[in-house]
Amino acid sequence: RMFPSDRYLLETQARFHGFDPDDAIIEVEPRDGEHLIREEDILAAIEANADELALVFFGGVNYFTGQLFNMPRLTEAAHAVGAIAGFDLAHWDVDFAAWCSYKYLNSSPGNVGAIFVHERHGKDFDLPRFGGWWGHDKSTRFQMKSGFQPMEGAEGWQLSNVPILGMAAMKASLDVFAAAGMPALREKSEKLTGYLEYTIDCLASEFPDADISLITPRDPAQRGCQISIDIAGRGRELFDNMIAAGVIADFREPCVIRLAPVPLYNAFEDVFTFGKVMRELLA
Repeated sequence: RMFPSDRYLLETQARFHGFDPDDAIIEVEPRDGEHLIREEDILAAIEANADELALVFFGGVNYFTGQLFNMPRLTEAAHAVGAIAGFDLAHWDVDFAAWCSYKYLNSSPGNVGAIFVHERHGKDFDLPRFGGWWGHDKSTRFQMKSGFQPMEGAEGWQLSNVPILGMAAMKASLDVFAAAGMPALREKSEKLTGYLEYTIDCLASEFPDADISLITPRDPAQRGCQISIDIAGRGRELFDNMIAAGVIADFREPCVIRLAPVPLYNAFEDVFTFGKVMRELLA
């Protein structure tokens, strides 16, 4: 499942260029009875459409299942057929990436997003692009002349002023991330998410009639700090009871509950408490 806003972006881009989105967009889905998208199916789709493929685009981590895609391999496969590789996040040799800041960077909805553009494109001023005030060459911007002259790098894709007050709040958050360090956060994340996986497995074993199943990859290298569980026919009821008991999670139709133990401010005790609450609800 592609996140809806990514789909909107691709649909409107296709229409803007005169294409029918249903014809221009190729979607790779899980096989029947499965939740995860197999890498070989993605690679097969790239190869099958090699002669007309322009862009390979994925969310780096699937929002629904928490599956982390092999971005280096997908980028290599895209480049092998002459396509551009882009991801909704900046990694590896990708051509571009985009990501938001309002969740894990704690900057609030509506705050600034970010883009990465590889330098091989950032220095190419002949690329077609949409122009804006903040993307224009700083040295000549206030001459107010016609004719868009983009800046070098990702800055050349900026369109308008940034939300200064919102960015001040995000700056405080980034300072905390910098102090903690991403290696330490990732190390804790793998352990914390692993503990959540263990807790859910214990619940599934203790309450077999609840029909709890994990749909997120079990390999830590193939997931972010997220576990999605399928609760068969009673997902919504159980989710509502979880919220009432103080567990903050997320529900996706038809019966999937997403849990995100964030390493910066979630503790192992939080996961333990989640397990305790779930045992009481399932009992």
